Amino acid sequence: MITAALLMLQLSATPAETASVERTLDAMHAAASVADGAAYFATFTADGRFIGTDAAERWTLPEFRAYAMPYFSQGRGWTYRPVTRTVTIAPIDCRCVAWFDEVLDNDAYGTTRGSGVLRLTEDGWKIEQYVLSFAVPNDKARAVVNAIKAD
Repeated sequence: MITAALLMLQLSATPAETASVERTLDAMHAAASVADGAAYFATFTADGRFIGTDAAERWTLPEFRAYAMPYFSQGRGWTYRPVTRTVTIAPIDCRCVAWFDEVLDNDAYGTTRGSGVLRLTEDGWKIEQYVLSFAVPNDKARAVVNAIKAD
């Protein structure tokens, strides 16, 4: 019993580990907000993915870069402000995989959600996959589903 408790303490994330992951996510959001494409894409792994709100939006990093850079080059970014975030470091020896979910605020869309996976690389934590979704209140879900079906 004591051994199991000690093992769980050893495997739980330290505040420094969690903070390091959060800094990467904050840097990604900050770069998007000021349309800094170089800084934005530097937060992703080379084989990272961005999954957008539309079912057809599963972008490889090169595809997403090709989509986003014309906007960034015009000084047009997007601002999602983190409201809450939960980060979990995988309880594996390397301490090199983390997943997260966050509630975000956006001027156009209101409350949204981001979630995904990060990997610890030689250059620090990098986003392996980011998923952006709309937060639909349960009491409005039927109306939203019906609107989508009507298309």
